[in-house]
Amino acid sequence: MIKILDKIKSVNGILNLPGDKSLSHRAVMFSAMSKGESHIYNYLESADINSTINCFKQLGCEIEKSEKEIIVIGKGIKGFTKPSEDLDCGNSGTTARLISGVLAAQKFETRLVGDASLSKRPMTRVTEPLSEMGAKFETSENGTLPMTIIPSKEFHAIDYKLPVASAQVKSAVLLAGLHNENITTVIENEATRNHTENLLNLEVKEIEDGRIISVSSKNYPKPSIYNVPSDISSAAFFIVLALITKNSELRLNNVLLNETRNGIIRILIKMGADITIENESNENGELSGDIIVRSSKLKNVEIEKDIIANIIDEIPILSVAGIFAEGEFCVRNARELRVKESDRIRSMVNNYNLLGLDTIEYDDGFSVSGKVLNSGCTVECYHDHRIAMAFGILSTVIEQEIKIDGFECVDISNPKFLEQLGSIKN
Repeated sequence: MIKILDKIKSVNGILNLPGDKSLSHRAVMFSAMSKGESHIYNYLESADINSTINCFKQLGCEIEKSEKEIIVIGKGIKGFTKPSEDLDCGNSGTTARLISGVLAAQKFETRLVGDASLSKRPMTRVTEPLSEMGAKFETSENGTLPMTIIPSKEFHAIDYKLPVASAQVKSAVLLAGLHNENITTVIENEATRNHTENLLNLEVKEIEDGRIISVSSKNYPKPSIYNVPSDISSAAFFIVLALITKNSELRLNNVLLNETRNGIIRILIKMGADITIENESNENGELSGDIIVRSSKLKNVEIEKDIIANIIDEIPILSVAGIFAEGEFCVRNARELRVKESDRIRSMVNNYNLLGLDTIEYDDGFSVSGKVLNSGCTVECYHDHRIAMAFGILSTVIEQEIKIDGFECVDISNPKFLEQLGSIKN
């Protein structure tokens, strides 16, 4: 579907966005794993979360969903039942990778499938540590889905050092480790999203060159109530919109401010953004607060290597802010962008080139500068929701008309994106 978005002169108002995607995934999973009834409020209603819900339904969980909450009747440790069909993870890498850690410790064989995009994303980074724990896997020749998971009766704990900064790989190992009395440890040199550690209240030890996270069956989740703060990755698109449009002031309520996720805020403030935080609170180990954003004159800054894992999903919209900032926007040390829902380095560069901007593509990043020169061109979403929303925002604030092909993929993470946009625009 080709979409043309209306132009926006300024934005004003208040947004109450749906819950964070990473936390919504984990809240569903941990509720399904626990023995008894859990409640999840302000969850993200999206295709990705529905993939996680549907997989656990197939594993025997009772899950009821309404506009306000999800009620999950969990099965307890190793209490899932063998599904009658393949588990379809849709477009969700989080679903596929995290559930692999759970299924590797069950008593039955399962097979994971996904859509065309997910079936191109690497799974060997997950199968390698889980194989060390005793499970066996059958994947495509390229190490991708479809993937059969064959548990082992001798499933055991390991000490594992992450070779690549990935919260999904870390979480898969930690979730597998929950099924063993002995302690499994994961060592990471670069801080990645720590929602799994926070929600399970795991022991985390800071060391000179990273962190050691420990887990065992003592940490197995119990029935709980989850109040999910709003998704900072979804908020980022509206934050940038407010910054780059004149006479704008926007308030986003109860947004996740986890220290491994708030890098986008820190970088934008360094760029000169007028951003303030109010009403901070902490629930389930997760910090949240209200974000107030005002129009600002921005200047591009160096993006340090150690913050890349923190902002990996926000780089597309951060680069849009960079186009309106003084100087050249450049990001390096971000090779992980190559294996997201699309090759986001190539996706961004291809589309920026279509608009007449000056770009350089690197193996691990890209740079962009100049002004949009071309009108009437059609940019491609590459079935990637963050590419779609980034160019959606850009298309509303420039004079030139941009057509966006494949815009419907925003449903993967934020089906109400256009409705939210319409509620604050002038």
